[in-house]
Amino acid sequence: MTGTRKVTVSTDVHGHTAGWAETPEAPPATPTPDLSGAAFFDVDNTMMQGASIYWFARGLAARKYFTTGDLARFAWQQAKFRLLATEHAGDMSQAKEAALAFIQGWRVDDVERLAEEIFDELMAPRIWAGTRRLAQQHLAAGQRVWLVSAAPVEIGRVIAARLGLTGAIGTVAEVRDGAYTGRLVGDLMHGPAKAEAVTQLAAVEGLDLSRCAAYSDSANDLPMLSAVGRPVAVNPDAALLRQARTRGWEVRDFRTGRRAVKIAVPSTAAAGLLAATVTAALALHRRRQPPTP
Repeated sequence: MTGTRKVTVSTDVHGHTAGWAETPEAPPATPTPDLSGAAFFDVDNTMMQGASIYWFARGLAARKYFTTGDLARFAWQQAKFRLLATEHAGDMSQAKEAALAFIQGWRVDDVERLAEEIFDELMAPRIWAGTRRLAQQHLAAGQRVWLVSAAPVEIGRVIAARLGLTGAIGTVAEVRDGAYTGRLVGDLMHGPAKAEAVTQLAAVEGLDLSRCAAYSDSANDLPMLSAVGRPVAVNPDAALLRQARTRGWEVRDFRTGRRAVKIAVPSTAAAGLLAATVTAALALHRRRQPPTP
């Protein structure tokens, strides 16, 4: 495919047209693929302000899948988890059970449709411009870029597609005949599970992790950050900031002043717990029928 043509016209001393020529313009340059380097971005408070599962829940509440009261209780629980910055094995077990209750019977195409609508309405305005620029820099260098999130992989894929990224790694639910069975495939994509997934993807794709970068706001993602050659703390919580300074990691903070305090300086301390809260609310209070177009 050729680029557009540039027409050059010359004139004589009397102003009459003397001749013309068409000069093909070069098409936009495409980056040389870098097959061994890549970047991995956490989503919540790293790529976007707040938790993606919260905004998804808020969009569902607006569509009457559950009440605004349920949403308010989830918001309070989210804040509490951030302040406590703790998690326990029992909580993670409850998170998994809640996720199962939420997804059972819902059709995959309906969830993806809702995720697309809700991204455009609520998530797109909350994408950190600075973090998105970092992702674009990797793409411009010919590298692939994946999102890595504890949120359902369907939500991650929608965000990745909307941002023009390579793809997403997330919590995977079992699907049969186009609908969720209510069972997870593996565990929640959280903490060490992220590092394991990134390592497995690198093996499949032929990536050299020493040439890869990872970006996160949370100390929960230390395993993933430690697995790559270029770890970057983005909008870091206090624990991650301490680790980054101790280890000499790069720090990027796109929050400013009072805004940084308001938007959860302690990042999502327990992504699985956040998912548990919203999915439990959905399971208990949503309409009994799965979403329909």
